[in-house]
Amino acid sequence: MHLLDPQHQADAIEQAAQRLADGGLLAMPTETVYGLAARADDDAAVARIFAAKGRPADHPLIVHVPNQAAAFSFVSAFPPVAQRLTQAFWPGPLTVIVPRNPEIATAAAGGHDTIGLRCPDHPVARALLDECAKRDILGLAAPSANRFGRISPTRAEHVVEEFKGQGQGLDEVWVLEGGPCGVGIESTIIDCSRGHPVLLRPGKLTLAEIEAVAGEPVQWSRPEAPDPLAPKASGTLESHYAPRAKVRLMDDERLNAALDVMEPELSAAVIRDPQQAPRIAVYSRSLWAWRPKHKAIVHLSMPGDAATAAHDLFADLRELDATGVELIWVETPPDDPAWDGVRDRLNRAAAS
Repeated sequence: MHLLDPQHQADAIEQAAQRLADGGLLAMPTETVYGLAARADDDAAVARIFAAKGRPADHPLIVHVPNQAAAFSFVSAFPPVAQRLTQAFWPGPLTVIVPRNPEIATAAAGGHDTIGLRCPDHPVARALLDECAKRDILGLAAPSANRFGRISPTRAEHVVEEFKGQGQGLDEVWVLEGGPCGVGIESTIIDCSRGHPVLLRPGKLTLAEIEAVAGEPVQWSRPEAPDPLAPKASGTLESHYAPRAKVRLMDDERLNAALDVMEPELSAAVIRDPQQAPRIAVYSRSLWAWRPKHKAIVHLSMPGDAATAAHDLFADLRELDATGVELIWVETPPDDPAWDGVRDRLNRAAAS
């Protein structure tokens, strides 16, 4: 791995941009998660992203652009609702899916006639995109910098952990340091390609915020009731964002009942072997405030507010997974629109 840090290397952004101009891969920070980037107008470079992640070549990537004007290079049309949304929320954690210019970014779009576009709101990402523009790079294809279907990285060290020692040239992935990601879950995705806007993936932006700017109702293609005509988009498969351990979502009552059943067995195992490794992790907002902790159970508190929970989610799942537990039991997030993004990620993680 080759780490570039703009705080300590004056030419880090220039090195990163040149790496991309030469067709290489670069893990870049955004306000949502770290992305594994290649220049979007180079199909051979983009193919390296698919190979590194083990991602199906027909599963499209999001293209990151420095501004709305740059987005026009990738589109055959930019519908009015997409214009309203991007004017309001760019730079920021919003991706719009629009009709693609057939002469560009075929690989990044997974061969589809639509493309997802986003303008990130992270100082390092924006500096990188501006430097890339000086090299005639119109945008960067950049899905999350992790192996396909696994937990997204929100810190540079997560990217290193993900790809180090994987072979196939992945140790040559460069990482541009940008600190912890501020949002922590991926962007909200709105399909604007079919005459009416459709929410394909919730994120920090709520449905109400989107509708207020769209000026019209926004349909939601939920996993339990998917829109069969929706274009393919990043992070919308039923199973995604998964740790190695099996994730199970439960409300607090069911979680307590499950622990009541398991604790005698775990206590007996510890008595037989004091070095017995924990087999279960619990990720809960309030459970441990009153329930005695059990040394055979790894426990971690979920933040009580949605924004902090989103910020911490992937890092916390990685921390729990690193303990080697077989199961991660998670208290279901509140049924509140502010939690839609966190709930979506946990439901997909639990579907694996």
